[in-house]
Amino acid sequence: MRKLKLEELNRPSIEEFKTQEKLPIIVVLDNVRSLHNVGSAFRTADGFAVEAIYLCGITAQPPHREIEKTALGATQSIHWEYFENVEDAVTQLKQNNFQIVAIEQAENSVSLLDFKPSLDKKYALFFGNEVNGVSEEVMKQIDTCLEIPQFGTKHSFNIVISTGIVLWDFYSKTSS
Repeated sequence: MRKLKLEELNRPSIEEFKTQEKLPIIVVLDNVRSLHNVGSAFRTADGFAVEAIYLCGITAQPPHREIEKTALGATQSIHWEYFENVEDAVTQLKQNNFQIVAIEQAENSVSLLDFKPSLDKKYALFFGNEVNGVSEEVMKQIDTCLEIPQFGTKHSFNIVISTGIVLWDFYSKTSS
């Protein structure tokens, strides 16, 4: 077996990417501390061609050297917006008919295994702070809460791992 060269991957240019059809998802980073996590979220969002990333609260914004280390240029392809207050992001998303979905461990959460995204809905997926998770302000306004099943001793996945798992799940359940 031979590994493919970069030019054999047939990836779109940034200009082509910006006009292609997107997964109807906005990834929302709610007070994410790590700049490497922010950059990796951009790269993952690019990989799944989501509509946008919203950065809220203390979440760092491009351009920043530490974000670019892991984003590898995805800050140029993914549309992003910054909201000082996460509630403003929720308000805008609700006005634009997005389903507000927290990725969190909570009472009455729905296992990601059991969740079936609707093909006629748009989703805003909220990923929270590395220590405190999705903020209480957001949790009071969500339409649903998804929980990623875990089977080991740790209490949670890294935010970027969670982002990849959830985006893959949405992609695989809606692209068939």
